[in-house]
Amino acid sequence: METYEDIKLIACDMDGTLLDERSQVPPETFDLVRALDAAGIRFVAASGRRYDTLRAFFEPVADRMDFVASNGAQVFVRGKLVDREVFSHAALRRLYALVEEFDNLHMVVYDRTNSYLLDDPACFDAEFDKDLPNPVVLRDLPSPDTSIVKVSISCDSAQMDMAYILSRELEADFVFAPSGAKWIDVMQRGVNKATGINQVLAAHGVAAENVMAFGDSMNDYEILRMVGHSCAMGNGRWAVKQISKRIIGKNTEQAVQAELRAVLESRAIGHHAFDTK
Repeated sequence: METYEDIKLIACDMDGTLLDERSQVPPETFDLVRALDAAGIRFVAASGRRYDTLRAFFEPVADRMDFVASNGAQVFVRGKLVDREVFSHAALRRLYALVEEFDNLHMVVYDRTNSYLLDDPACFDAEFDKDLPNPVVLRDLPSPDTSIVKVSISCDSAQMDMAYILSRELEADFVFAPSGAKWIDVMQRGVNKATGINQVLAAHGVAAENVMAFGDSMNDYEILRMVGHSCAMGNGRWAVKQISKRIIGKNTEQAVQAELRAVLESRAIGHHAFDTK
């Protein structure tokens, strides 16, 4: 039987994990975050989404939680930026040249506010965290003085084949993780959700063994591997389920919210403190 008494921090993915089938935060989540904070348990949103998007999702409770955004490239603790990892322009140039060799690949890069589409907009389907806010269509990479914090590649077909090819050609620069049905997340080598969470843990003085984490996709792999309480979603990828200590329900069933309630109940906090029904 799972015990929760040692949990001091909870890290949670967004799309396919915390968000519902409409890609919205179920309203009860805000009361749960407040109750966790009151119980001394820090809640952290860990996502491929950028910080501005994540903060908007959690606006009612954003000051009571932390954020690991852009797959670890943006880390905010207690409302303060503690790390921002910017992509090398030279490495992006190598990536873009490779993407251009394949007619089924379409690249998008992000700074703090814009999405730069490096192909015809019709080539990109918004899916999960690839919502392409403030799109700007370019025929080449933005200038080197643009701070790129996130990169994704839309894949029309053969997603796993293309992830292998990208890794084979540019593994010294990047890690490539399939995401959703048609996308491949591009992460700087040595930068991922786990490196971001490690910075949050250091700020709060929490050990990885005292962390519960939820995820569904390959960009959650490292964090699920490192924590003491790893929970894969029932709708998650096979490999994520294999390395997690537990498999819970689906995001459409609000399985994460049920687990958060169980954590609170284990701390003997009155049910009225977080019951939103």
